[in-house]
Amino acid sequence: MAADILPDLGPIFLGSRLKRLAERLQAGAARVLADAGLTVQPAHMPLLTALDRGPLTVGQLAEAVGTSQPGVTRAARQLASLGFIESSQGADQRQRTLSLTAAGEAVMARVKLLVWPRLQAAVNEMCNGLSGPLLEQIAVIETALSSRPLNERVAGVMPARLILREYGDDLAATFYEINAEWINSMFQMERSDLEVLKDPQGHILDRGGTILFVEAPRLGIVGTCALRKTGDGSFELTKMGVRASARGLKAGEFLLAATIERATAMHAKTLYLLTNRRCEAAIHLYEKLGFRHDAEIMEKYGSRYARCDVAMRYRGTSDA
Repeated sequence: MAADILPDLGPIFLGSRLKRLAERLQAGAARVLADAGLTVQPAHMPLLTALDRGPLTVGQLAEAVGTSQPGVTRAARQLASLGFIESSQGADQRQRTLSLTAAGEAVMARVKLLVWPRLQAAVNEMCNGLSGPLLEQIAVIETALSSRPLNERVAGVMPARLILREYGDDLAATFYEINAEWINSMFQMERSDLEVLKDPQGHILDRGGTILFVEAPRLGIVGTCALRKTGDGSFELTKMGVRASARGLKAGEFLLAATIERATAMHAKTLYLLTNRRCEAAIHLYEKLGFRHDAEIMEKYGSRYARCDVAMRYRGTSDA
């Protein structure tokens, strides 16, 4: 194995060592972003972070991130092609203003929740106790990254914590909003939807059901799911939705697992759900956690929604 020549000549190769160190750090950060389900690169993050604080012209953005205007222009084109930023005519007709799109805001919300705290903890852990001349400190960091890359360090620190919340009157509007978001994006709101969403107390809670929510740090309530009692020991898992801004957090899986556990605690003998084949990702999640397609459930309950063409029963239950 060839010797590493950069440390041998000390300050002569300081620039090369810093460049190599930055590349190693960014390679690890890129893997962390990918693991969080994000398509942005570490080089994009300073621009997105600056725009997260408000719209800027290209010149202002270049100044904010300390990069040349041509470099910012290239990166802005990449981010625009990904749908994360947009440009508009500024007050000065000669300049255009860049700002985050809704998708860009969602990316930043997930970065601040899933990536930044964990990267900060990993870097702090790696650099803990550094002292002495700069070149010696760089050597310690280089050795640390050689033995364990940044993304591996991140995997071991500060997992994002999701919190289960119970229904309260203060969350009635949130229950409506989260479900209206996904229903209206894919289907038309039906009368049966509106009856439940406008009066969850009367249609779910007062009839022996329950409503749960999932909360994510810095994002607030991001998802909800209900258990509606439809017979003696029979419960429909219904009105499950997760905000688009929470994609990649596995909030849906967390919420579904908690709802199944709650159904078991409520002595559910039959736990079923009604959906549509267009909800492909949701169906995959249902299958993963134990639901199976069921013709009997379809025949008995499928007419409840016009959009229903998939009926599933939780495999750990049996008919009353």
